[in-house]
Amino acid sequence: MSILTTINPESLVILALVSLLLGMAKTGVHGAGMLSVPLLAIVFGGKSSSGLMLPMLLVADVFGVFYYHRHASFQQLKILFPWAALGIIAGSVAGNYIDDGVFRVIMAATIFSSLAIMIWMELGGREKIPDSIYLGMLAGFLGGFTSMIGNLAGTVMAVYFLSMRLPKNNFIGTTAWFFMVMNWFKVPFHIWMWHTINRDSWVTALVLTPVILMGAFAGIGLVKKMSDKTYRWFIVGMTLVAAVVMVLRH
Repeated sequence: MSILTTINPESLVILALVSLLLGMAKTGVHGAGMLSVPLLAIVFGGKSSSGLMLPMLLVADVFGVFYYHRHASFQQLKILFPWAALGIIAGSVAGNYIDDGVFRVIMAATIFSSLAIMIWMELGGREKIPDSIYLGMLAGFLGGFTSMIGNLAGTVMAVYFLSMRLPKNNFIGTTAWFFMVMNWFKVPFHIWMWHTINRDSWVTALVLTPVILMGAFAGIGLVKKMSDKTYRWFIVGMTLVAAVVMVLRH
């Protein structure tokens, strides 16, 4: 039996909204994904929601990579991938020792710290950040760790890619490839270590695929209308909304 048939109507609306936001996030409305994380945690809790969200993310990743794959910066990805894999492994181990309350604290801390750094960069701090391989290694590890602990790598990687001054389409294409590879890498850990993904999770993702697709097309249309500067501030604004939702939840 799918989870869609067992939850109350309010939770079902939130789940549909999360699906729409994930589709938008994968085609460029990057902050939408950050907002979806606390929304899903409200209904299912931190750790459980991360497992439920992952199959939906995998569906959404397909649309993002299909549309923006040509714009990826593979030079950046070569630096990030091995360190992100280590971060996922570390997050998988850490997740066995922390409860749901700590999960939510980590979510809140990640969103708020990323928001502060984004605003600082947009107000001139970006010019003070060196283009260093060590920064990429750190971003990769933190991205992998926070991706495993609550699917919150979007905030960390937004900070990194914005600091690298990637144009709008390169930003979207690089994040699309990064998250598709990392999300598939996370699946075995969710299934066999955390036991947060099961057949019901996959069925739910498949049923919600049309909603995710609607979000993907909406995201493509919205991003086309934004300049690079507007796009950067839009990411900041969506992260702020996610932070407010997290505060209200607590």
